[in-house]
Amino acid sequence: MNKTSFKLTWTGEKTPLEALGDALGEVLWPPAGAVSLSKDDATVEDGASAWRLDAYFEDMPDMEAVETIAAEHQVRDAELEELPDIDWVAHSLEGLGVVRCGRFVLYGVHDADKLPNEADDIPIRIDANQAFGTGHHPTTAGCLTLLDRFASWAPKSILDLGCGSAVLAIAAAKLWGREILASDIDETSVEIAAENAALNEVGDRLKMVTAAGFDHDDIKAAAPFDFIFANILAGPLAELAPDMADHVAKNGRIMLAGLMTEQEESVVSAYEAAGFRMINRLDQATWPVLLFVKNAD
Repeated sequence: MNKTSFKLTWTGEKTPLEALGDALGEVLWPPAGAVSLSKDDATVEDGASAWRLDAYFEDMPDMEAVETIAAEHQVRDAELEELPDIDWVAHSLEGLGVVRCGRFVLYGVHDADKLPNEADDIPIRIDANQAFGTGHHPTTAGCLTLLDRFASWAPKSILDLGCGSAVLAIAAAKLWGREILASDIDETSVEIAAENAALNEVGDRLKMVTAAGFDHDDIKAAAPFDFIFANILAGPLAELAPDMADHVAKNGRIMLAGLMTEQEESVVSAYEAAGFRMINRLDQATWPVLLFVKNAD
């Protein structure tokens, strides 16, 4: 695994730091390998200089781009530190704790002893690695929360497009007992997704492919899908709207995430133009999750 070698640190109020942390993982390119938001001093009540944001990078980040994004969130005065050669991605995620999203309970190996073990819980183990999607980011957590709301509807054919760690595909496989097709443009993510599927004992139900969008023979052969997850970014989501329509069955559903609130209108317009209708929305201050159905006519 590649090692991060630089860390940027900001201190200040929680809200702008939280928004900056999201942007460093979703807007900045290349993105931060990991971000961690914590209270800088537990004895100080919430307010200025009470919170600390650490962002970890494998290579020296583009400081001009970082400073521009930080300024947009009214955050300044980053401290840059070169780190020793250890796995800071895993280190930064240790101890983040168990994440509950409806019945789904996400945890890392270091938190296995903290599982609540409620009767209806669906545990998903996702350890720190290079693939996006541990459940700590609001887009992943939001998708799982919305998924749990319509769990009684069991689609027959499912695609996790841009699967990252495959947490959404794993959740669907456990929830519905279906075979799932999962894809990602990044080969490392596909490898990690396969490892995560095996770790969660659904390796026989998940098929992983490396693909950009819908450009893969296995995806084309399996279409049309009854349900598609796409937790990526607003730009690609909007661009994929026509292809999405071509690969979704009539009355099929798609769940979109990775867009920010200010990008929602353009994404919704693209999917309405492609023949979809929004039927549900998980309201989140920065990262909404949208559920569409494809029109039958």
